Amino acid sequence: MSQKSTLSMPELRTAFEAHGYISDKELLTTVYLALKLEKPLLVEGAPGVGKTEIAKVLSKVFDTELIRLQCYEGLDENKALYEWNYQRQLIKIQMLRDTACQNLSEDDVFSLDYLLERPLLKAIRAEKRPVLLIDEIDKTDEEFEAFLFEILSDFQISIPELGTVSAKHIPIVVLTSNHDRELSEGLRRRCVYLYIDYPTIDKEINIIRAKIPEVTENLALQIATAVNHLRNSLTLSKQPSIAETLDWTRALIAMHADHLDSTMVKQTMGLLFKNRDDLTAFQKDMGADGLCAAVKQATSMTNTACHCHNDASCGG
Repeated sequence: MSQKSTLSMPELRTAFEAHGYISDKELLTTVYLALKLEKPLLVEGAPGVGKTEIAKVLSKVFDTELIRLQCYEGLDENKALYEWNYQRQLIKIQMLRDTACQNLSEDDVFSLDYLLERPLLKAIRAEKRPVLLIDEIDKTDEEFEAFLFEILSDFQISIPELGTVSAKHIPIVVLTSNHDRELSEGLRRRCVYLYIDYPTIDKEINIIRAKIPEVTENLALQIATAVNHLRNSLTLSKQPSIAETLDWTRALIAMHADHLDSTMVKQTMGLLFKNRDDLTAFQKDMGADGLCAAVKQATSMTNTACHCHNDASCGG
């Protein structure tokens, strides 16, 4: 096990913050326990709330390789584990025949030199403990999930031509799911579970400022308030994610905005809404004027509360 796996909770928090990942105590505690117990971390939540980013940050914290298995419908064992490089094998066989080699054996073409490592085998054979990201596991079928459960239980695989390959180091495993389908109880029992919801306004402000330091405090407050209002006030097929909040922020800065107004909102809604139905719902039920009015009211209340808290006459 990597010595860095013994990071304390305060050290883990500091490391996450150093790499720009804004987290809370529940998230850090869950990640800490998964590391301590050497169990896979299963992270569920809506798209864009920071699930995949946890694996990326862990690879930076431990200064190790991030190995990613991107899941999709129809993913099979060969694509996840290994494949033989048949083209190279055929060339080798032809070369041996051309040299009139009489001792051609299976070992000549079924060796590590002809093995194409896919993510799972690569993680198992890694010389240094890697971070293995199994992204969007809910997109695979139940058969692949059962196969994956077996791999995560033993961290070894059997290659008929070469024998059993066992992990040199148990990888740091992070699985993500958008909950498109229900995962098996067996897989869930094997993992430490974490659910990430959309952030609060304060947390989203901290995320914006961590990722985009040049943003003004006022603009960050208005953006986080606006996105929070959209998520809670409209029924959308895809709610704006943190990634879209950051894209919107960068776009507004590029347009030299220091606050939200109706014109600016109308011009940049393509950063937040990614399909026609959601954009139509926004325009019909709220519109740019309605959003700006809601933001103005909410931020005015926030500022008033802050001023009251700092006013000695209010007992703050």
